[in-house]
Amino acid sequence: MIDQFQRTALLLGQENINKLKDRRVAVFGVGGVGGHAAEALCRSGIGNIDVFDGDVVDVTNINRQIIATHSTIGRDKVEVIKDRLLDINPDVSVRACKLFYLPETADTVDLSVYDYIADAVDTMTAKLELVCRAKAMNVPVISSMGAANKLDPSAFEIADIYETSVCPMARIMRKELRKRGVESLKVVYSKEDPLSDRGTCDRGTALLSHRSTRPLPGSVAFVPPVAGLILAGEIIMDLIT
Repeated sequence: MIDQFQRTALLLGQENINKLKDRRVAVFGVGGVGGHAAEALCRSGIGNIDVFDGDVVDVTNINRQIIATHSTIGRDKVEVIKDRLLDINPDVSVRACKLFYLPETADTVDLSVYDYIADAVDTMTAKLELVCRAKAMNVPVISSMGAANKLDPSAFEIADIYETSVCPMARIMRKELRKRGVESLKVVYSKEDPLSDRGTCDRGTALLSHRSTRPLPGSVAFVPPVAGLILAGEIIMDLIT
């Protein structure tokens, strides 16, 4: 019988399609990177997807976020992505959690239930909390580094955090994870130097606090989505390996 995963099965095999249907993946942050990651996971056959984000769609999101249109402005991002994923695959189980994952909210989320975690949040405190807790529970996690202030979508690479270079966010993550005794972390990062100034800020210093207290970074339609698709691809391949 023909179904929507027929062409994916030609590459992954039906046994792996069946395996992915039983997997549960969490996506933290469903903006420019995480929204595309969540959709790719859904289109690849992941059967259970939990999405976490405390934000609403804003007009400035339209330039790069797959969930952002004029008709979705003002809606909770997690509800928009949930509706979209269910429209793509009515059989997927989606749990929408309106939550900014931070040290003060982390205890409300049981990370141990996940087969994989996608970190697409954009604050350093959230990333460190999420990664450290996932590692402590031996839950696989992949983290997206900075995609803002970049113009070259071909500059992304997959690496361990301690093998990264150039990226200001990765530099801080290396330092902070080493302090916390985290020995490895798979990341998606760009080797492109962030564009200077033009009214924006240095990502390395800006990401130490919550998004509401930092200047707005620049972004384009063709960079964050690439990071999100790479993120999803790594998760899929790891889950079937």
